[in-house]
Amino acid sequence: MKIIIDVNVILSALIKDSMERKILIYSGLDFYFPKSSLDKINKYRDYVLKKSKLSLKEYDLLLTTLLGYVNLLDDDEILKKWNEARKIFGHIDPEDMIFIAAALSIGAAIWSDDNDFDRQDEIRVFKTKEFQELF
Repeated sequence: MKIIIDVNVILSALIKDSMERKILIYSGLDFYFPKSSLDKINKYRDYVLKKSKLSLKEYDLLLTTLLGYVNLLDDDEILKKWNEARKIFGHIDPEDMIFIAAALSIGAAIWSDDNDFDRQDEIRVFKTKEFQELF
């Protein structure tokens, strides 16, 4: 099963040795993330550093490690499904439409604890708790 991960999953995995981190590293699932959304992760770098008490070097190493378990998707594939994603999710959260478009582009589910994704019914959405029960 292909799974698009939301920014909040990666941020949780960076902040502490969380269930998100364990699932990313040990589950063996096929994870994907929009390459252009790496900017959103970097936007929260200072917040993560403060919460996690990681040094910048440790943060960079951990992020690199986590992304080693994730396939990065190029925008050209995602953009092919942009209009469809807009119809499904544009009225809910335009900022997160990229994750809907990414899921549509590769036939994937989404992993996110953001309740906005529950307000659509086109893409299957998993919560961390559901993965935790599986593993």
